[in-house]
Amino acid sequence: MMKSVSGSPLIYNLIVWVDRILTRTVYLAYPLFLIVLFIQKDTGLIRAVLVPGISFIIVSVFRKMYDAPRPYVVFDTPSVIKKETLGKSFPSRHIFSIFIIASTVFRFFPTAGVLLGTAGVVMAASRVLGGVHFPKDVIAGAVVGIIFSVIGFAV
Repeated sequence: MMKSVSGSPLIYNLIVWVDRILTRTVYLAYPLFLIVLFIQKDTGLIRAVLVPGISFIIVSVFRKMYDAPRPYVVFDTPSVIKKETLGKSFPSRHIFSIFIIASTVFRFFPTAGVLLGTAGVVMAASRVLGGVHFPKDVIAGAVVGIIFSVIGFAV
């Protein structure tokens, strides 16, 4: 898979570009979303900060303890998306983040939440095609992000 991707500069650049753009877009959209909630004096603002924040810490601690190897380590191949971390592959924290943010935004602005979730699916594909995650890593990241959001807002 990596040979076919690295053999095509167009696909290689597309994967790198999609990953960078979506990562930056989501991490810019989340603070803007919080600012909107603040301006609207929405009482959900505190939860919109705490649920993703606490969940992010929990996932980060789990990843560090579990320390699953990345595809480029397992297969001894260079990845398309440049990364030097040898472990901490499961679950994908990028995908977890985009899905918990999308799920949180969805509670307040459904259309924006769906758009972010769609971006999450595209980013998940780029992370797998880019060789930095296995499919199980991105699937787990998405599922955990959605579940943590549901639980966090239900409590």
